[in-house]
Amino acid sequence: MLLSRSLGRKVIATGTAAVAFAFLYEVTILDSRYAARQAELREATAPPSPGARLRFTATAYCRGTTTASGVNVRNGIAAADPDLLPVGSVIQVERLGERYNGIYTVMDTGPAVQGRHIDIYMWNCNEARYEFGRRNAGITVLRLGWNPRASTPRLVDRLFRQREAAQPADPAPRAAPDATPAVAPAESVPALKTVSKEPGS
Repeated sequence: MLLSRSLGRKVIATGTAAVAFAFLYEVTILDSRYAARQAELREATAPPSPGARLRFTATAYCRGTTTASGVNVRNGIAAADPDLLPVGSVIQVERLGERYNGIYTVMDTGPAVQGRHIDIYMWNCNEARYEFGRRNAGITVLRLGWNPRASTPRLVDRLFRQREAAQPADPAPRAAPDATPAVAPAESVPALKTVSKEPGS
């Protein structure tokens, strides 16, 4: 009612609404940029865990016949730092291109593979060295392998140990009764007579 009577009020209301909309839009953009930055930071620094999406550097190798885990080399095997991705870890690799994206099993390690770096096995050395080179990769951890140095006792083991610790200690074992047979006194044992036979008797 008030707006319909005054052109100035209409202009002020429209301007206020436009400024409020622009302000809300900017806040939303800033929030989405902050969320994207946080997601990138998580991918770059978060420790590997099942379901985690991480950023790694990917290279390829072609030498060797047996991996550190003892299995023969083949397609679908990758090498990684065992402190981040222990042997037996299964990862889904993306951002490498359609030909190389896929699921890999970490079965190898190496002194050159440290930190957030995976090394993918390929049969063709020319392809590994010259075509693939070094690329940025995104990985999703599907399963973490077993690292004996990083493992902790399982819940069942901890419960059994707590139960054993709560039980009272066994009392000291009793001394076994003396099993040596009683020896009769010397007087009660009759003396044996020695009989000597003379020849011809």
